[in-house]
Amino acid sequence: MVDRDKKKLQKKAATLVEALPYLKKYAGDIFVIKYGGHAMGDPELALQFAEDITLLKQVGIHPVIVHGGGPQIGSMLERLDIKSEFIDGLRVTSKATVEVAEMVLCGNICKSIVADIQDAGGRAIGLSGKDDGLVTATKMNREKADPDSNIEKVIDLGYVGDPSTVNPELLHQTIDAGVIPVISPIAAGTDGHTYNINADTMAGAIAGALGARRFFLLTDVAGVLNDEGEMLTELGQAEITALIDSGTISGGMLPKVETCLKAAEQGVKGAVILDGRVKHAVLLEIFTERGAGTLIRA
Repeated sequence: MVDRDKKKLQKKAATLVEALPYLKKYAGDIFVIKYGGHAMGDPELALQFAEDITLLKQVGIHPVIVHGGGPQIGSMLERLDIKSEFIDGLRVTSKATVEVAEMVLCGNICKSIVADIQDAGGRAIGLSGKDDGLVTATKMNREKADPDSNIEKVIDLGYVGDPSTVNPELLHQTIDAGVIPVISPIAAGTDGHTYNINADTMAGAIAGALGARRFFLLTDVAGVLNDEGEMLTELGQAEITALIDSGTISGGMLPKVETCLKAAEQGVKGAVILDGRVKHAVLLEIFTERGAGTLIRA
């Protein structure tokens, strides 16, 4: 064996040794992972993600996946020539649109993720919020001040919902059976209608209901950054409030941080915003001392 090969093997062995304390620490714990963005759209990253999730299950950690699919829904709506209306940048979800969303999320994306995990040697099942009453939705409305009268008006976004209740019994049964749940963000409301729910929000609610040890939110940015563009590795409530007040946390990062905080307040021991474009991002966060994203605690 040449020296180069020895060094490669020694490096792999050192990695396993570094991971050992974390394997012991997290054995038997539930991790909820919101999967979407570039990580889901890139075939190579998608396969690596499936392998990483299968590995977690094999070493005694219980992953629960909640996936998004906004770009795929948009593409299908274009193919079907269904016009989308937007109010303040938010898509108004008509009955036809939510039917397409359910078809794409539950029928295409979810089954593809399940197939990838099974190809990697794992066991997985596709679910949605409708299955066994897993998630109950309430219609989401936004308010906007009228520019002339300054009176708040309710904006009707159609069949867009928020998770009002989560019944995790089905997930516990699935986990105990050695199967990885892959969940689409579609749920029924008490009014009988079907609602499309933001995947980040739904994942956070499920993490809270399960009392997950970790909630991972995969994004297309390298965690929360400071004013110098450097990643902040850990944040608490007071630091987050200061960063919001200063404008450092703003735009699309703001609702993600708020979702993580809410999950932490509901009992999740730590929520992590991760760059899903990084290979093996979840494993790097879990099994290395430095981690790979921004850890948020209540």
